[in-house]
Amino acid sequence: MSREVYIIDGARTPFLKARGVPGKFSAAELAIKAAQPLLLRQPFSATQFDEVILGCVMPAANEANIARVVSLRLDCGDAVPAWTVQRNCGSGMQALDTAAQRIASGASDLILAGGVEAMSRAPLLFSDPMVHWFSRLNLAKTPMQKIAVLSKFRPAFFKPVISLLVGLTDPVVGLSMGKTAEILAQRFNISRESMDEFAVRSHLRLAQAQQSNSLSEVEVIYDQNGRAYEHDDGVRPDSSVAALSKLNAVFDRPHGKVTAGNSAQVSDGAACLILASAEACEKYKLHPQGKIVDCCWQGLSPSQMGLGPAYAIAELLKRQALNLKDIDQWEINEAFAAQVQACLAALQDEEFCQQELAWSSSVGVIDEARLNVDGGGVSLGHPVGASGARIVLHLLKTLQANKRKTGIASLCIGGGQGGAMLVENCDV
Repeated sequence: MSREVYIIDGARTPFLKARGVPGKFSAAELAIKAAQPLLLRQPFSATQFDEVILGCVMPAANEANIARVVSLRLDCGDAVPAWTVQRNCGSGMQALDTAAQRIASGASDLILAGGVEAMSRAPLLFSDPMVHWFSRLNLAKTPMQKIAVLSKFRPAFFKPVISLLVGLTDPVVGLSMGKTAEILAQRFNISRESMDEFAVRSHLRLAQAQQSNSLSEVEVIYDQNGRAYEHDDGVRPDSSVAALSKLNAVFDRPHGKVTAGNSAQVSDGAACLILASAEACEKYKLHPQGKIVDCCWQGLSPSQMGLGPAYAIAELLKRQALNLKDIDQWEINEAFAAQVQACLAALQDEEFCQQELAWSSSVGVIDEARLNVDGGGVSLGHPVGASGARIVLHLLKTLQANKRKTGIASLCIGGGQGGAMLVENCDV
């Protein structure tokens, strides 16, 4: 990058588990509630931003270009341009990468960037036969024509289309994200027990982080009735392998290994960060917390979607002439326990690394004591547009807490991609 890009501060909402009904907050409301306390503690006004960039996969119909909606409601002013990016699960990281490139190029100096998703509000849709029937009824002009159309109505037309399930299925290979996780579990011989153990560890780590107040980036939010939401509410402190072992496979019945218990939770949430140039830091007397060094995106077969982090991490390390031992902390988004475990196995597999990643040997072993130390998507949820921003923000917080320098945040992306971002702690 031609100019250095600094992370000044960040905040996020609690990630709230979808519980079968639309959540209390729209996506725009979540983004605003993440950004408001963040902006209130800054020495500059919201109108000083050069841009607002947010990642979001499925905004509501009244949230077109949700970044602009959020920007205006944050009182950034009419003159501050705002735009929305979409790279499936990588949307929040894409917003940060795009903002970093804008700053590095000199196009901007101060940007609010992040991601948001209200998955619980994914709409139910009419089926194609119902839509066509409505269309024919609307086009009918005479009473007889309308009667003819009405006579062709069938109760089966009412069968709804669950847009969330459609969105989580790859249209090219016809596989749900869960089925791609099953493919990886088979390919790398990952047992059901090890997947459940991984899931339990995620919950216990998050529970411990909440008890020790290690999630300082989480802001309390309130609904219209004054109810407070203080923590990621999907955590199960009493989780156990014995309990998880009783759950049935979801995506490959009856013999699959991927269950609701070892998969990321469907949830709502938002995360926002402030990125700035050195010039903006000097102008507003800002103290940078971190620095974005580089970001790498890689593609792979959609059927192997979950291996995206292995590809992106390997390329990022190669580009920066680094090895695994140079990285102090890791965040790999937990879309599925099997998916993270497959990435760890792939990076250790010499044949895979030679054939798939163009390395001369294996990339190496990631120390799991430094990976997702406060839990991940399995325990706290994966609002797809927000997760990429969340893992970067929490990675920086973890580096600060442990007084370490360098970290990589990475995630798999529906459609067969992977993203990885290299950040540094400015306080070390």
